[in-house]
Amino acid sequence: MNIFMQFYKSIYSPKDIATFRFQGIGKTILYVFLLSLLSILPSVIFISSSISTGIDSVRAVIHDELPSFSIKNGQLSAKTSVPITINKNHFTIILDPTGAVTPKELDGSDNTLAILKNEFVFVAGGKVENYTYSMLNGTSVTSKDILHFVDMVNGVKGIFIPVIAFILYLFTSAASFIEVSILALIGLWLKNVAGRKLNYRQLWRMAAYSETLPTLFFTIMSAIKTNVPWSFFINWFVVILILYLAINEIPKPKNAA
Repeated sequence: MNIFMQFYKSIYSPKDIATFRFQGIGKTILYVFLLSLLSILPSVIFISSSISTGIDSVRAVIHDELPSFSIKNGQLSAKTSVPITINKNHFTIILDPTGAVTPKELDGSDNTLAILKNEFVFVAGGKVENYTYSMLNGTSVTSKDILHFVDMVNGVKGIFIPVIAFILYLFTSAASFIEVSILALIGLWLKNVAGRKLNYRQLWRMAAYSETLPTLFFTIMSAIKTNVPWSFFINWFVVILILYLAINEIPKPKNAA
């Protein structure tokens, strides 16, 4: 059975998952890598889209809609006496030389670049990153300099987007292998409860395929940008349940009464 048919069977059939315990470990490892790749696809697509949209939006807004500004001696100055907020392509840009806008006010925002009185603030996915102008070490920066930097970033995005995706894939794969290994340890207890004879290697293979349904579910939820409450506990409950059902599909030893 090829790996894609195994994926399909593992969505609904604990009985088939039980039969996979005899296959080679290499194929199971490949399957874990496949699940890891599947799980990050929505994130990679959103990251790529956000970076591309953000670069285009920042360039258009700075070039066409914001007044000229400069950062000198650790402070922002601009030809405006009030904060300016511009929304473009689901990306928000704030220019505030007055100090009225604070980073705390940006908590919960999404896809925002704020050029504030004393610092840059970048918000993506609700996470706020601050960069004070003191990091410039006294270097003066103008709006033209930022446009030049944006153009430079735009020219190399074809390199760093794949790098970001690869790093995300490595971390996700490592987390997946750890989760499968822990699940297989839980399987040692489950097989005793069920009265089945299995070793750790067989349980590790079964644990890998038990991850299929929750991985597919959470990938779909991520793709449609739907937050699932208690996702950590739901994931572990489902994979443990599927592994237990798969273990129960294995015949009991003949001497078991």
